[in-house]
Amino acid sequence: MLRNFCHFADKWQASLFAFKLCSKIAFLLICSFLGDFSVRYIQKLPLPVPSIQHILTQLHASTGLVFLNNHDSPIIAFHPEAYAIYQHDEYRFYQRDAFTNYHLNHDYKNLNDFIQFDPTASASSDLGFQGGYIGFIGYDIAASQDVCVKHAVQPALYIGLYRTYLCQHADGWYFYSDAEQPEQHYNWLIDQLSQTLASSIQPLRLHHSFHPRWSKSEYLHAFHKIQDYIKAGDCYQINLTQEFQTCCEGELLSKADQLWTLTNAPYAGYLKLDDFELLSCSPELFIEFEANRSLKTRPIKGTMPRYKDLEQDEKSKQQLKSSVKDQAENVMIVDLLRNDFSVHAETGSVKTTKLFEIESFNQVHHMVSEITAQLKKDANPFDVLRSALPGGSITGAPKIRAMQIIEELEQAPRGAYCGSLGYFNLDGTGSWNILIRTIQKYQDTLSVWAGGGITIASDAEAEYQECLDKVSAMLNLINTWQSHTDDYAE
Repeated sequence: MLRNFCHFADKWQASLFAFKLCSKIAFLLICSFLGDFSVRYIQKLPLPVPSIQHILTQLHASTGLVFLNNHDSPIIAFHPEAYAIYQHDEYRFYQRDAFTNYHLNHDYKNLNDFIQFDPTASASSDLGFQGGYIGFIGYDIAASQDVCVKHAVQPALYIGLYRTYLCQHADGWYFYSDAEQPEQHYNWLIDQLSQTLASSIQPLRLHHSFHPRWSKSEYLHAFHKIQDYIKAGDCYQINLTQEFQTCCEGELLSKADQLWTLTNAPYAGYLKLDDFELLSCSPELFIEFEANRSLKTRPIKGTMPRYKDLEQDEKSKQQLKSSVKDQAENVMIVDLLRNDFSVHAETGSVKTTKLFEIESFNQVHHMVSEITAQLKKDANPFDVLRSALPGGSITGAPKIRAMQIIEELEQAPRGAYCGSLGYFNLDGTGSWNILIRTIQKYQDTLSVWAGGGITIASDAEAEYQECLDKVSAMLNLINTWQSHTDDYAE
């Protein structure tokens, strides 16, 4: 009887999954027919289930190639219909005029011209991305809304309009498109994926191991300068970060799978723009734009390392849970984000739904809180995102003064680090992360940043060690990708 019951349960679970998947596809097709949401072409890939790394490798030469973890339903998008990019102190807008050809579009004057939501569109809240805008907004361009900051020469912002993409479900990859001639895109994709694994991707090789841009004494000098600012009443908390950098050759994409396996990050992602690659292993959600104009943010403030020994690991977790210093940091950022939300939220709708919860990741424990709100009816989701950036968890408080102090002390542009990577559906729903635990490659330079919040209660040695704890596993892995090994120096 037990055997029969288990057999029945297995069949029931399989049937339930098939029903859910068919329901999702039916939803998209019905919405397409009604005009609410215009996905017109859906095909399951008739190939053995390829890995994310395999698909990205085969498509690495595609314009605007991007991957998002997407609520554990990974998406890969390519060949945007149009895209916006900010680099060399100017915006440029491009339109696709053929299958893979792009030209400058001078009709767009700004991002609000480019990013247009459709209030009549509808999206299923459990599907994640369903066609719309994907991209990143770097820290520097976000901070420059309020503070004069230096910009890196690499792209500072990219947002593409994607009507063709892949989404991975439990039974394989599905192709979605509402572009013109979707069959042409589909046939091209199948041709690309059917070819022998691309050999044109050069494996990433480091010329030498990572080195911090600051010496330890330089970090401590910046730390004590922040303490002076806090005592003078300029600020309550500053998120001080430092860069680790090396020279390299080859494609960062060639090692993406190893980094995602190492970190198992919920907000992982990848984006390639010519000679710029951005690889996210982020554990942190910035803003989720949910159905019915609901907002959610989950700031991280407070970190302790993980250990293989279970008793030591639990002790580290409990130490973080009871840390008055980390709770003080966390609540400052909660208050800042509540204030950011209140600008665009219905009066009285901003709620702190979780406070000081401990979440465990592969290398560290984090202290996480959660804030929700209800958007005003006339609020534009992109304006909400842009005005809330940079996120309070990676600036400090008060935000504008914190960014001024960061600019003074760090003396180098952060680039994409501490910005945000994510998507908007055409109805304005979407999800955007905080770009921490993120690797940037521009031409032959590879960089990783790490930092932490400094308050009056902070200890200099502990803060320096926390900074290393956050990226040590990543750096140790990446440092193995060189033709010769030299010791990592602090």
